[in-house]
Amino acid sequence: MLHIVYGGSASGKSSYAESFAMSLQGEGRLLYIATMYPYKWNTTEIDPETMQRIERHRAMRADKGFDTVECYRHVEHIVAKRQDVLLLECMSNLLANEMYLEPDSNAGSDMAETMSPVSNKIVQALIDLSTRVQELVIVTNDVFSDGGSLTYDESTREYVKNLAEINCALAREAATVTEVVCGIPVIVKKNHPMGK
Repeated sequence: MLHIVYGGSASGKSSYAESFAMSLQGEGRLLYIATMYPYKWNTTEIDPETMQRIERHRAMRADKGFDTVECYRHVEHIVAKRQDVLLLECMSNLLANEMYLEPDSNAGSDMAETMSPVSNKIVQALIDLSTRVQELVIVTNDVFSDGGSLTYDESTREYVKNLAEINCALAREAATVTEVVCGIPVIVKKNHPMGK
């Protein structure tokens, strides 16, 4: 089953998503799908600022029972068992990696023609993944209410458009959609009882 958790920067969405994923765990593993690329773009040199953020997130989930899987691109290759609960952190990093780290020239397009190939690829992979595991919780960002879209360069506008496409497509498929505002979860969509 698919679940979306979204919110602004430092809204508390990651902490909420971790607790939510833990509440869904049955007999399977808790897998944390880490998408933050730790290197300077298209190099093998570690970016110190990014590593600080990664270490902060690792400390947040220490002793919570998560096994971490680093997956910067190609979530379709994630190996998980049917009873596992996955937490993907986060969609905005995954999209940036798919768009800017040697993007695929042929991403395919099975969904609506209005969706970009990279958005379609990510959505299809995540919907498929959600059918192969017990639960998939996806953390994503609300980057649409900052009012800066008119001043963004073309590449940033394309990124925001793709993130909007992905968020909307996944929200339509999700059992639950939760916005986290100032650390408070606000249920936007709920198709089944949370937890067991």
